[in-house]
Amino acid sequence: MFEFEGTLFDVVEFTNLRLNNLVVDMQSICTPSLKLAPRTGCLQGNTALDWIFDTVKEQVLIDPLDAMTQFLLTDDFRFLYVVECGMPCHVMHGVCQSRCERLDAPFTLLQLVPNPITTNATYASASQPLPTRYACGETPLRQHNPITINATNASASQPLPAMPMKFARRTSSGRVVSLSRDDDLDLSSEYNEPSDYVNYTVQMPPTPDNMPNSTQSNPPHHQRNDTADSLNRPNGGRGDDHNLDATTKVTDRRMSIMKSSKSISLRNQTSDFDHNRWLFETKGTYGVGNAFRPKDNESESFPYSHNDFEMSIDDFISKPWKPLSRKTKVAATILSPYRILVGIRFVVQVLFLSWRVKNPNKDAMWLWGMSVVCEMWFAFSWILDQLPKLNPVNRSTDLAALREKFEQASPTNPLGKSDLPGIDVFVSTADPEKEPPLVTANTILSILAVNYPIEKLCCYISDDGGALLTFEAMAEAVNFAQFWVPFCRKHNIEPRNPDSYFSIKGDPTKNKKCPDFVKDRRWIKREYDEFKVKINGLSESIQKRCDAFNKREERKERKITKEQNLDQPINIAKASWMADGTHWPGTWTFPCPDHKKGDHAGIIQVMIKFPENDPVYGHMDEKSLDFTGIDIRLPLFVYVSREKRPGYDHNKKAGAMNAMVRASAILSNGPFILNLDCDHYIYNSLALREGMCFMMDRGGDRICYIQFPQRFEGIDPSDRYANHNTVFFDGNMRALDGLQGPVYVGTGCLFRRFALYGFHPPRANEYAGLFGQIKYPAPHIQAQSDDDEEQPLNVHPDLNLPKKFGNSAMFSDSIPVCEFQARPLMDHKSVKNGRPPGALLEPRPPLDAPTVAEAVAVIACWYEDKTEWGSRIGWIYGSVTEDVVTGYRMHNRGWRSVYCITKQDAFRGTAPINLTDRLHQVLRWATGSVEIFFSRNNPFLATTRLKFLQRIAYMNVGIYPFTSIFLVLYCFLPAFSLFSGHFIVETLNITFLSYLFIITICITLISLLEVKWSGIALEEWWRNEQFWVIGGSSAHLAAVLQGLLKVIAGIEISFTLTSKSTAEDEDDIYADLYVVKWTSLFIVPLTIMVINVVALVLGFSRTVYSVIPQWNKFFGGAFFSFWVLAHLYPFAKGLLGRKGKLPTIVYVWTGLVTITVSLLWISISPSDDTTGVNFGGGGNIQL
Repeated sequence: MFEFEGTLFDVVEFTNLRLNNLVVDMQSICTPSLKLAPRTGCLQGNTALDWIFDTVKEQVLIDPLDAMTQFLLTDDFRFLYVVECGMPCHVMHGVCQSRCERLDAPFTLLQLVPNPITTNATYASASQPLPTRYACGETPLRQHNPITINATNASASQPLPAMPMKFARRTSSGRVVSLSRDDDLDLSSEYNEPSDYVNYTVQMPPTPDNMPNSTQSNPPHHQRNDTADSLNRPNGGRGDDHNLDATTKVTDRRMSIMKSSKSISLRNQTSDFDHNRWLFETKGTYGVGNAFRPKDNESESFPYSHNDFEMSIDDFISKPWKPLSRKTKVAATILSPYRILVGIRFVVQVLFLSWRVKNPNKDAMWLWGMSVVCEMWFAFSWILDQLPKLNPVNRSTDLAALREKFEQASPTNPLGKSDLPGIDVFVSTADPEKEPPLVTANTILSILAVNYPIEKLCCYISDDGGALLTFEAMAEAVNFAQFWVPFCRKHNIEPRNPDSYFSIKGDPTKNKKCPDFVKDRRWIKREYDEFKVKINGLSESIQKRCDAFNKREERKERKITKEQNLDQPINIAKASWMADGTHWPGTWTFPCPDHKKGDHAGIIQVMIKFPENDPVYGHMDEKSLDFTGIDIRLPLFVYVSREKRPGYDHNKKAGAMNAMVRASAILSNGPFILNLDCDHYIYNSLALREGMCFMMDRGGDRICYIQFPQRFEGIDPSDRYANHNTVFFDGNMRALDGLQGPVYVGTGCLFRRFALYGFHPPRANEYAGLFGQIKYPAPHIQAQSDDDEEQPLNVHPDLNLPKKFGNSAMFSDSIPVCEFQARPLMDHKSVKNGRPPGALLEPRPPLDAPTVAEAVAVIACWYEDKTEWGSRIGWIYGSVTEDVVTGYRMHNRGWRSVYCITKQDAFRGTAPINLTDRLHQVLRWATGSVEIFFSRNNPFLATTRLKFLQRIAYMNVGIYPFTSIFLVLYCFLPAFSLFSGHFIVETLNITFLSYLFIITICITLISLLEVKWSGIALEEWWRNEQFWVIGGSSAHLAAVLQGLLKVIAGIEISFTLTSKSTAEDEDDIYADLYVVKWTSLFIVPLTIMVINVVALVLGFSRTVYSVIPQWNKFFGGAFFSFWVLAHLYPFAKGLLGRKGKLPTIVYVWTGLVTITVSLLWISISPSDDTTGVNFGGGGNIQL
């Protein structure tokens, strides 16, 4: 504050950190009207600055010296007005440019404001001189016109406005470019060009780093002197020598002021800036942004609110568009060497095979021929398996972005309800004896408790056996779910399968903060134990009930017979009775017509109706749990058992899945379908949300399904039979994700319902050229009329649109609805084929009797007659591996699929650890592959919408079982070599050993890098190699034979379900691992083991007793024999059982094989000497 002509003036400062060659128009700094600054109570406006603008005119130049002393330069740039002020000042960024080229430092621009205590007065400019100090020269100070200040124009309630400023920038070419919004920037003609102006706004709040008293704004001492010297020279630094003395005096004066005048209010005792005190005294703020925003009651006093700069919470709600998923490639440091090694091995393999062909073993051409043929097939099989692995990718999801887009309040969703599409979860079971109801019930409980909007989730169970035991087990599961599901939501339980949760070893209270968790867990554990007892006793209780009702019916029949004096035997069917005293419409314990497997009525029972659209919160219950504030609703749960009648082909699991597709379309019509086996439960409650991140993301409308990896529990620690199958799920499937997508493996798959109906994606590509290197958009195919029976010759059969869905009008009306609801959100211009936000907020209509009756009608056995179900619509019939064929048909139409690997396993299930069960499972898979190879689903006949490498992957699926023929033959070659005394090559020369060494090194390095990018362990890789030999020599070979019988002789293949039950040994959970169940699949691998062991003994004996021992040939054959036996080691352990004793059948079979081989060898190579026994051309053993 200072006094001039009887008026007290406050100072409003404008500070910038650095000049940076900018120009400012001084006329725009102050507003024309007078306003009262609320913080200092002083008037401001350009009226108060007339006396300064008289002198300063358009440009003001400031010297960057002490922040407590300000200097104003006059228009002739020879005099400085020196003003001292110790008051806290309102600070704002401002910039200007001088006529001095050396001004390159922070500066301060002053605005003088009259103090309100001297208003309503008129002063003469000559009454009192302005306190100044001549900087240079002797030019006297000009006389200024009197100024008049009228306080009536001020308003005490108006806040300090944000000072609008006009900025310009001088370019490197000398032009001046405007950076202001206003168009009235008045620059000189030498700078002004119409094309140079750019709209831009600068609004800078005060912060401690640009305070005038901050030490950061003071330049070094030598810079201050140089700057002051240049500022005080007229005409941009040009002056006389006598001006230098005056400049030196001014500089000394300024330095003394800077050292002595520090504001106590802005500095603490340590001479540092006190930021908290500065905020308190100035009522300052951090400015405007999403880090700090003024509260609503502070908006009026916020010093930077202006008519052109309004602030509200809406300004910070809108957030940038974020993707829901992200695809990342494997690091180049791993993938590049991996691809190079694959190329090196391919070249070496070609060179090796060409060398093998050119260098036959003339002593044993039959041995050489078999080995060369096998090696060529192995090379071809390796190429089919390796090519699709060249582009593995990783994917991640953003669950927070999904929640922000679909479950937060917005103008289209004011209540913040979920806008996610619905999901129908399918669980399939067929036999309660092989698939225990307790396992199925735990799977259902994990689904009902999943973390997904309750009103958008529906669960269906397909009981293809129509068993009363399964039906009542589900009813018990619903009763227990009323407590288990809210308990999981209250305490965030993971996993939400009660059996798996209570079996976890460790501290159950880890990360649990609710004080009543221990009490709740103890109570729910007791309830679950009672639930298990009920499920285990259901079979017996049902049988007792049925016996009681049947005896009652028998007594009634006898009474009627006695009353009517009828002399005929009483014949009453032993029916299965429900708890309400009615007949069970499904299969009975004692089969009879209309109530047996393959002959029973269709059943649909809605066990849990549609939940309310709004949350229903629980309350305190002294007898159970306190669910206050917890949503206790349960999703829709429906029991489905399709109708079966003799004379109809029910198509096993595929037919049951299609029946559920039609029934769910009538009842809930969820646009997405999750398919689970009865023993695969939801381990990660957020798994469905992770899948929806891909479906609802940009481009998600082209995805037909999301395949999750299969993870298993109950596997022995050593994983003897490679049940985890991590090489396939973490290696092959991850690599296919970089192409057109992974194959469908039967469970843990989230489908788009519209894609299951056989329709095309909204956008697809076609690939031409030898290797599919030419890509172009696929043309749109029009639907054919119903009268057109002939297909056009230029259109692939798989590309025809489906037409025959059946005679249900309600089902046909549901198709466009599910297609619309499955579209991603149209919240970005790059999203194509989207739906508007808030379109799925309407509640579902309640179910009524006609709707349920229509659902029962569509699961009838006759519904699929003269339709395209199973041929183009739904799950595809004609193969025991309907899953692979169904996924192949979708890819063939141009759809894409995604492989979703979550940090926490999405689903977990059980796998057979018994050797016999494991081989039967592999036999079913391999047989399905053979069926694919001999059917119209062979990828050789695929459309041009299938990528080249994706086609190679499907070719490998159909061809890999045929490798067993060459594998079995190759496993016998070491024994043949030892028996005959010859090897596959004429001699073990350096060329053969070099090729063998290089190929071995390549295989090892490729395997190590594959382990690196896939994340599998070396032990898992080795177990997979071992079981490849075990399964290839047993199940795969049997699958090829069965497939050929089906194709040639038309013999159908029947399979039994894989048992989900384990051995009855409560002390050892791996008891089933040691159970030996003899099967014909053991014959071939057991024969290979016996022959190789006998050959080793025979070859060693022959070599030792030979006149000229040929150890190189023996070591060649012995090495390969040990290679075969090492791969069959898990098979040998499986035959030993728990006690390490071989079953009798193994001894018998070993003896038969040994005797047979010996007799065959004697007949093929008889002895040349009657006094000795010849061993294949070597020395004789004298008898």
